[in-house]
Formats: sequence, C-alpha cells, structure tokens
Amino acid sequence: MRNGVTIGQASAFVGVTVKTVRHYHKLGLIEEPERDSSGFRRYGSAELSRLVQVRTLAAAGVPLAEIGPMLDADAASFAAALADVGRQLTERIEDLTARRDTLDRLADGDRALLGDHAVALLERMTGLGFPADEVATAREGWVLAKALVPDGFDDYLTHLEHALDDPHYVALIKRAAEAATWEPDDPRVAELATAMAEHYLANPAHLKVVTALQARTEAATRYTLIARHGEEQTPATTRGAAVFETRLRAAGIHIPRPNSR
Repeated sequence: MRNGVTIGQASAFVGVTVKTVRHYHKLGLIEEPERDSSGFRRYGSAELSRLVQVRTLAAAGVPLAEIGPMLDADAASFAAALADVGRQLTERIEDLTARRDTLDRLADGDRALLGDHAVALLERMTGLGFPADEVATAREGWVLAKALVPDGFDDYLTHLEHALDDPHYVALIKRAAEAATWEPDDPRVAELATAMAEHYLANPAHLKVVTALQARTEAATRYTLIARHGEEQTPATTRGAAVFETRLRAAGIHIPRPNSR
C-alpha cells in the first residue's frame, strides 16, 4: 500500500475543495496519483507540494493556464514570470484604487451638492429596496430641486423622510418605478396614478412631498423641470404624471401647469 493521504485530506490540508483538486488534475496542473490496492488515490509529499504551489499562484491571481508553464520552467524563467505577475497585480491594484477614489469623490460630491440629509435618504431608499436607477433618478431630481427651489428643499426632504416610514407609501413609489417600463396605454398606468393621488389626498402630511417644491416665482417652469426631468425616456411615467396631477387638481390641490406662471 502506498503511503500518503486521500484527495479529501489533501484538499483539506491545502485549503481547497476536492472539486478544485480534480479541476487541477483535469487541466494537467497536478499529476493524478495512481490508486493503491484499496482503490484510493494517495497523495504524497511531491503531489502535496505541487498542489500548494498551484493553490498559492492561483490565489495570487495567476491565470490557471499560465501556472503549469511557470512551475515547469527553470528557475530564471520562473522568477521572470513571477515578476510579470507582480507587475500585472500592481496595475490591477492601481486600477481598483482609482475606481475606489472615483466612488469616494462621487460620494463627497453628493454631500457637497445635496448635503448629509439627502445622502442619508438616498442610502435609506437603497436599503428599502428601491431599484438603483430609481435612486439615481431621485438624486438627479434633487440636485435640480436644491438648485431651483433652495428654500423648500430641506422641508421636502423632511416630508419625504416621514413618508418613507409608511410601508404603503414605499410600495406605491416602488410600483411607480416599475411602471416606467410599461406601455403608456397600459390601463395599469392610470390605475396606479389614481391610487397614488388618492393616497396623497388621504394623507395630507405625505401630500407635502408633492407641494413642498413649488417655487414662489416661476412655479410652472421650476416644477416641470424638477418633476419631469427624466420623462423624455419614460412615456408611461409621463402619462401617469398627467393622470396623477389631474386628479390632484380636481381635488383642489394647486399643481403648476407647464403653460402657466
């Protein structure tokens, strides 16, 4: 009987799975041991050493296709190959660091443009399960809102923060984000817009989310820029907004019209 360990023991010793060891065998990175008299493949010190080398190089980011030639090369070629891998890893680290720095600058930019309160609400929306594109759309709208209606922006954020405590409100807003992909003549668009209007009318505190950004001057122009900044890409949203605003106006809520002052 040949001395050595089973494939399960070898994989555990080295810190990989049995499936990984078999994959290494399939790629020719490690020679598969012969079976002993009991039918088990026994891994000796040579196979374990090779397995450790393969695992170490793979963990360092060396492509599996390059590991075999590296290990089979002479010492000088192996050292040169390691140096090349090191340079590639350095380039990857620099690239990832640059990406991280970009994200940090974007986050800092959001705080500079919108303030901590708005950034916290964007993060909360993400935590509540709002789609990433909906959060991005909200961010764009808020940048406009703060620039165009600075006096009402903080009040708007406070009203929205309270509204997000209501699961029914959150569900409606998520549904509205989903509706952006519907066909504009889908009957669900009008049904959802009506349901949203009814919710706001039944909850005056939530209605302030809609009315807080109405500017004291040039109301129609500013309201339209803020409320409809992304609608050229979503016809269903445009139709839903029209139904929604018509329903609120019918209930006596002032909503600026695009052709009015």
